[in-house]
Amino acid sequence: MLQEVLNGLMSRYQERVPDVSAVIAAMIRDGLIEKADDIENDHIAFRTMGVPQLGVQSLEKIFLHYGYTKMEHYYFASKKLDAWWYAPPSPRYPRIFISELRVKDLSQQAQDIITSYTNEVTADPVTQLNLDDSKAVDTFLHSGLWRTPILADFQALAAESEYAAWVIYNRYYLNHFTVSVHNLPPGYNTIAAFNSFLEKNGFILNDAGGKIKTSPDGNLLQSATVAGMIEATFAGGETSKIAGSYVEFAERKVLQQFATLSAAEIRREHRREGFEAGNADKIFESTYSAQTKKSS
Repeated sequence: MLQEVLNGLMSRYQERVPDVSAVIAAMIRDGLIEKADDIENDHIAFRTMGVPQLGVQSLEKIFLHYGYTKMEHYYFASKKLDAWWYAPPSPRYPRIFISELRVKDLSQQAQDIITSYTNEVTADPVTQLNLDDSKAVDTFLHSGLWRTPILADFQALAAESEYAAWVIYNRYYLNHFTVSVHNLPPGYNTIAAFNSFLEKNGFILNDAGGKIKTSPDGNLLQSATVAGMIEATFAGGETSKIAGSYVEFAERKVLQQFATLSAAEIRREHRREGFEAGNADKIFESTYSAQTKKSS
């Protein structure tokens, strides 16, 4: 069931984010992989609204049901976000990262706009789902939770929180998936080398905080493409180009206590685990206008 839900998420994400197919095609063309399934997906990420009947407490129920374990909490003060990551039931599945907007930390105007939409959801919708029906879960994750916003509301939210604006239009749409670069062939298996490969192939990278985001311990390195712009249709038929989703890349270094292992012996549990708030804070900006203007 979990694999079916993940397949549904990835297929729709790939249809909507041209960079996914383009990155995979470039990797196949240059011999890094033979097929898309050779890519190890480090993690996938969702964005949510922190209101009582929605947010992390609602969405996480799906993945906890499928055997995920809730791990560390992260707080992003400047972006007014909370987030948690979830460890998968088996290493063959991706980690999950779910963030949530602290709606009550926004201005009254922004709160009123958000709740005018989210109040249409009167009860936690996940409690009404049959979580053993993977098709129902897949459909839910690609359904509008509230009415399509008007462009003026989107723009008003974007002026205060680009995260809020992204969620009000995209809802639970998959925000990104992540290529694990450390398992790629030598010459491509570091973030620095893989970034060079990406830029050589014409991909534009998020440079907020530098193109390589590095944890203080130096063992988690991340980068991301800038989100492509999509033609969004708002209520009333107005259209505007807005940020869609993006692709992330992660390098998890082998921990010091396992440094003597041969390459063939190294497993996921031997590498740096978890996430880093400082890295994630800048990765969020892949959908922010300061970055997306580079690709438009």
